[in-house]
Amino acid sequence: MELNESELIERELTIRDLRVSREVLDTRRSAMRWLALSLGIVNPGESRLSAVAVLDALVNFQFIKKRDPSVKDLLDYINTNWEHINEKTLRYHLLRMKRMGFVENSKGHFSFKPPSFGDRFDAQAWSRSAFESFYSGVAAKVGEVVNGLKSKEQVV
Repeated sequence: MELNESELIERELTIRDLRVSREVLDTRRSAMRWLALSLGIVNPGESRLSAVAVLDALVNFQFIKKRDPSVKDLLDYINTNWEHINEKTLRYHLLRMKRMGFVENSKGHFSFKPPSFGDRFDAQAWSRSAFESFYSGVAAKVGEVVNGLKSKEQVV
């Protein structure tokens, strides 16, 4: 029996370990691009900025203003601080980040998924929780499969 691997994928997360240089911290835009690359929200060499703008808006509302924005709030922020974005593109990026496990929404407002421990407006608590929950689930499944291999006969 052949497995269809693509049907087994429940969630995928790309995390890149990027160097934090002085140039990264020079401007808000360069720091946001670094963050988007690090979290796998954009890929190296990708020139579209809409995903970076959406991430910036979420960071602004969650960790600076400490409130959950509506779509209108996000549109206003992005259209003022970045370039014009339409609502369909905004919702596409929000849905993509939701599927990645970073964002959630309730009653028309969006936020980063709150940490399991700590203040939901604390960036360190959020980032630790986001990665630990993902990797602990993967680690448990890997351990289960490796333990299951103990009872399987090796084919030589």
